[in-house]
Amino acid sequence: MAGSLRFLSPLLGWRFAAAAKPLYSSGQPQRGHRLTPSDDEMYQKTTIQRLESESQDIMFIESYNAWGFTINGDKVVGPCVVLPKAILQWNVGTYKDITAESLTLFRLLEPRIEIVVLGTGDKVERLDPALLKLMRQCGIAVEVQDTPNACATFNFLTSERRVAAAGLIPPPGIGQRGSVAVG
Repeated sequence: MAGSLRFLSPLLGWRFAAAAKPLYSSGQPQRGHRLTPSDDEMYQKTTIQRLESESQDIMFIESYNAWGFTINGDKVVGPCVVLPKAILQWNVGTYKDITAESLTLFRLLEPRIEIVVLGTGDKVERLDPALLKLMRQCGIAVEVQDTPNACATFNFLTSERRVAAAGLIPPPGIGQRGSVAVG
């Protein structure tokens, strides 16, 4: 029995292969899409049109370095708090200085802040869980990240028109002469 199956399998394979339809009808692959641009598309210029110019009422973190931040064209030295309509100096030196007292400002603002993004320097640091619980009880979400990611997250949230704020500590690992663009 096993010998007869071995004999039939090549014949069956040939029979199915002969009944199969060809992949190409005129020597060209049949595709629903092109992989390369057509000749008329090849020489056209690409243009970009801005649908909405950047709003002047949105805070946007442009860059950061070891000294501070550039926010809406303004240079801010040292740790800062970025609110929907203001930039303030923040009296913290490191993530260890972030306490309930240093976060009181976020709880007092009207309209209420939805989310606070905290940038703790060049790496993510663990904050006191009781502190995070206190902020949640006040109805404010807290996101703790390293400063580069916190800047990008804040920019994203404000571009989505969320009522967000940021508490940022400059990352000491970034060179003091140059700055890193956010984005």
